[in-house]
Amino acid sequence: MIETDVAVVGAGPYGLSIAAHLQGLGVRFRHFGVPMQLWRSAMPEGMFLKSQGFASNLSDPDGKHTLREFCRETGRVYADYGVPVALDTFVAYGDWFRDAHAPDLDERLVERVSAAGDRFELAVEGGDTVRAGKVVFAPGVQYFAHLPREFAGLPESVCSHSSAHTDLSTFRGKDVIVVGAGQSALESATLLHEHGASVRLVARAHRLVWNGPPLAPDRPVLQRWREPEAGLGSGWSTWFYSTRPRLYRRLPSGLRVNRARTALGPAGAWWLRARTEGEFPVLLGRSVLGCQPIFGGVRLRVSTPDGLAQLETQHVIAATGYRPRARRLSFLDQRLQARLRLIDGAPWVGPGFHSNVSGLFFAGPAVAASFGPVMRFVYGADYAARTIARELG
Repeated sequence: MIETDVAVVGAGPYGLSIAAHLQGLGVRFRHFGVPMQLWRSAMPEGMFLKSQGFASNLSDPDGKHTLREFCRETGRVYADYGVPVALDTFVAYGDWFRDAHAPDLDERLVERVSAAGDRFELAVEGGDTVRAGKVVFAPGVQYFAHLPREFAGLPESVCSHSSAHTDLSTFRGKDVIVVGAGQSALESATLLHEHGASVRLVARAHRLVWNGPPLAPDRPVLQRWREPEAGLGSGWSTWFYSTRPRLYRRLPSGLRVNRARTALGPAGAWWLRARTEGEFPVLLGRSVLGCQPIFGGVRLRVSTPDGLAQLETQHVIAATGYRPRARRLSFLDQRLQARLRLIDGAPWVGPGFHSNVSGLFFAGPAVAASFGPVMRFVYGADYAARTIARELG
């Protein structure tokens, strides 16, 4: 039996940032997870982050291990604004950060977490058991991939979520339909087209929305006041979501849930637009009503502005987002899971990211309904890591 004060489960941007701050405070902890697993196994090669460079930093106590510094040391292209961050650059940055701040990371997976009196027991891959006084979960969105019921029952050979693919070149020469209108859908469809697939984008939206290019940081003061630029984009509401998660948590719960779901709605990054428009068919105003497997593929029944239609393809990729749900955290013992207070199906957390179960903390996309949309982005890791470290230090 291994004893520790704190166990951190998860090694993405949130888990690594939390570990960096705990290490800085001298907290005795054990850290588990595959470093940058989401970015390695659920993102397509050739993609770019939607966030600006300055908004893509992991968090360490002194703020020294930034993406800017990593790119400077390794000779990679970087800019705070206007230069998209490549996936391979961000993964390499995470590894560099890990070497500096989480050298003792145990890359085994935690298979089960259960209560053991006033402590917790973690069953670790390989048979070890770890007992900890407190546990911090930092699960990535890969646990929360949402596949609408219209796609239920389709075999994986003809239907998949966008997070299931790292190499879209395997679809070269095939007919593929991508469903969705957000960045994931637009970038997946574009990459498929560039890899030689015959692709169509199907979306219920009646028009595609594109984010504008980043605003110049040296704009006149009056312009900056009218439309501030923040980690998640520009505008006062976006500034609030980016910089005031503590105040966001004080909003009425219904409003928090609604804003977590709908703020920063489906939109494509400005730099992707030229690679997308006019390159492949985009079928708007079409809602998928149902699907059925057919020989060699799948048939979609869709509503259109003129009625109903059927579309056939060899494969459909559902870029239909993520819905944080506590029940999707399969490593949580069912009895422990049943004790959790929920908000919109996700773990409720207090101002210090602690759940209603004493000693159990959550961070990252799982707590977007509590702290706002910023928790769905790397930019939120700094606030989460500093706050949790204060609670545990």
